[in-house]
Amino acid sequence: MAEKPSPEETAVEEDLDSLVGDLTRERDEYLELAQRARADFENYKKRAAREGQDALVRGKTEVGRAVLPALDSLERALGMEGDGLAEGVQLVHNELKNALAAAGIEAIDPMGEAFDPEVHEALSSRPAEDGEKPGTVVETVQRGYRLGTTLIRPARVVVTANGT
Repeated sequence: MAEKPSPEETAVEEDLDSLVGDLTRERDEYLELAQRARADFENYKKRAAREGQDALVRGKTEVGRAVLPALDSLERALGMEGDGLAEGVQLVHNELKNALAAAGIEAIDPMGEAFDPEVHEALSSRPAEDGEKPGTVVETVQRGYRLGTTLIRPARVVVTANGT
């Protein structure tokens, strides 16, 4: 025959059952919170990716809008004969410069400045002549460009060197 539990044992069992029930409810709440947080994070990642893609499309659209007038002018220039071609090409050049300037992109023409390997690429050097300091840019072969502090392309230059 099984012994009947004492009132103390019954109270302990009830307390344990109550604690287990409380812990189970608490675990379920935390699990639900974790699942909600995971779903929110997944939604955030999808939204951020979509917004990034949208920003890229907007940026490319702005570049297209800025360059299209120059393309139109170039097409008109190609249809011209004689001196009109030179005028058309000059017009395209001006429109492209203006489009870049409107986007905050500035040309780097370091003629006469000290050579700076951070923003210049030396293609060659020539001996310094009277009055010229060695390490000075004496010819800009190709302009560089920057957007604020970001270098897009270094200026390609010829630099003076020591010696004769």
